Amino acid sequence: MELERSRLTIWSFLKGLFKVVIGLSLLAQSLIFLVLLVFGLAILGGISASLSGANGEGPSIQVPDGGALVLNPQGVLVETAPPVDPFEQAINEALGGGTDAQISVHELVRVVRAAKDDDRIKALVLDLQSLFVPSGYSSKAHYLADAVEEFRESGKQVVAIGDYYTQEQYLIASEANTVLMHDFGSFVPQGYGRFRTYYKSALERFKVTANVFRVGTYKSALEPYLRDDMSPEAAEANRAYVNALWSQYTDAIEENRDLAPGALQSYADNVAQRITEAGGDMAVSAVEAGLIDRLIDRTGQLDFIADIVGREENEGTGFRGIAYNAYAISMHGEKDRGDVPNVAVITAAGPIVDGDEPYGVASGSYIARQLREARLDDNVAAVVFRVDSPGGSAFASEVMRDELLRLKAAGKPIVVSMGSYAASGGYWISANADEIWAAPTTITGSIGVFGFVPTFEDAMADLGIYTDGVGTTPLSGVAGAGFGPLPEAYGDIIQSSVESVYTRFLSLVAEGRGMSTVAVDEIAQGRVWVGETAREINLVDKLGTIDDAIAAAAERAGLEDYDIVGVTEQKSRFEMFLSNIAGEAPSDADALTAADLFGEKPSHAVTAAKLLSLAKKEAAFYASFNDPSAVYVRCLECITR
Repeated sequence: MELERSRLTIWSFLKGLFKVVIGLSLLAQSLIFLVLLVFGLAILGGISASLSGANGEGPSIQVPDGGALVLNPQGVLVETAPPVDPFEQAINEALGGGTDAQISVHELVRVVRAAKDDDRIKALVLDLQSLFVPSGYSSKAHYLADAVEEFRESGKQVVAIGDYYTQEQYLIASEANTVLMHDFGSFVPQGYGRFRTYYKSALERFKVTANVFRVGTYKSALEPYLRDDMSPEAAEANRAYVNALWSQYTDAIEENRDLAPGALQSYADNVAQRITEAGGDMAVSAVEAGLIDRLIDRTGQLDFIADIVGREENEGTGFRGIAYNAYAISMHGEKDRGDVPNVAVITAAGPIVDGDEPYGVASGSYIARQLREARLDDNVAAVVFRVDSPGGSAFASEVMRDELLRLKAAGKPIVVSMGSYAASGGYWISANADEIWAAPTTITGSIGVFGFVPTFEDAMADLGIYTDGVGTTPLSGVAGAGFGPLPEAYGDIIQSSVESVYTRFLSLVAEGRGMSTVAVDEIAQGRVWVGETAREINLVDKLGTIDDAIAAAAERAGLEDYDIVGVTEQKSRFEMFLSNIAGEAPSDADALTAADLFGEKPSHAVTAAKLLSLAKKEAAFYASFNDPSAVYVRCLECITR
């Protein structure tokens, strides 16, 4: 018995000791965590203090006095950019795909305009090699180019640098006092075109039935499924708007570069001969055409800028400057002036879909809610509705228009500002505004409606697969559609609905624009128009930028002193800093070298990340067709995917 007691006592002691050790270990871990947490908060607090300055209002990063602002965005130029998920970005980069970044044109314009009035900034350097501007986004390139022109006209120097220039990059770069290019570089203007892939014969070969429902002579969205070439009507409409885009482009370049009218057209028409005459040297040919000022290698380009703004002390290379993302953090934010009336800017960007998504699409429920909030906010005196959409769901378009009409009924002026696209459903939600502004290169109109349901009954029959069943009504067979045929009654319903929606479309445009439905029908039929022509046929009122639209809305509301809210969602300087440390932290005031500029060019290697990105984009495109009635007011000619 004594032995048993001894064993129990020793075992109890060991268990107790074990509990004490575990407890002390957990306590130590907790203390270490608390110490690290406090230390981390102290660091973040210090960073936050340094970002906001001693008084909470100072710049976050020191801007070099007399230095250059380097505009070196990396990504796709868009209307509004969604927030970046640092985790997703890190995974994508780990897979070798880089980032699929989007850059808001309004953010770039805001930075350039702030630098124009900043006495510390002596020059603007345009390093646009990593900025991708889809050809259909011409109006955004023109808007940014106008901001660069304002900077140059303030008396400050603008220098464009690069190894080469794409057509849209050059439009912005042409605003510079001096355009530099690598002596092994190139700039070859290609013009604008509209080319599509047609599937009629392929669908017939694979025995896919294209059930098409549409209204509108020029509504060519579904032509690829019905033809093997472009129809004369589509060719007429497409030729008109690409010619208008090209005319706007050539006029801007010739004015910026002091070239004779028609000089750029002549160069583009004979570019192969001109390059041959230059010994096959594309760079020399561009200089001889007056498009490039000097051919200099990368180091020489940096030296050229250093001669203007100088170098940092103890720096043998580079020049004194600050990258635009770092400068954006340093900028003072807009102060809330309390009860000063506001002009609210609400943006519908992307395909119109039914739902409540905040980014990437023009979601009917989300934007309708914003319009409703503006109506109920007593501090909002007027609204600018920025529309940059090729259209989409007819139902979601009507949900937004309902709220727009309620906003008008409440007595608040609403002015539409059209971006690159405001076509089909994009025009549906614009037509009833008090005033419509468009850029000369805006693509609008496309007043037409379509429905499309592919079925594969013939293809399945070739494989020995059939669909059969019973139902209680002529519509019951829709449950088997897809592998089975589309019930005739269901097709009749869609066609009838398409025609009804088109009639409604004509009526709401006629009401909004003060026209007869007959007059609207003559310019409708699904045809697209550029802004310049749209003004002539009364689809828009005036040509101008979003700034002009804001001024017009304020004038309609009788405002002289007002704040603008909602153009872009502004992050705090601390939030911007945290976003940047997810990738490469922005350069502080320092000598910018070749490592900071001449951004990495897109790799053409097919990586897992790029395949995933392409799949994601395609999935998003098809997912955007979610109208509950499968009826769409959408301009597929306008889409850049």
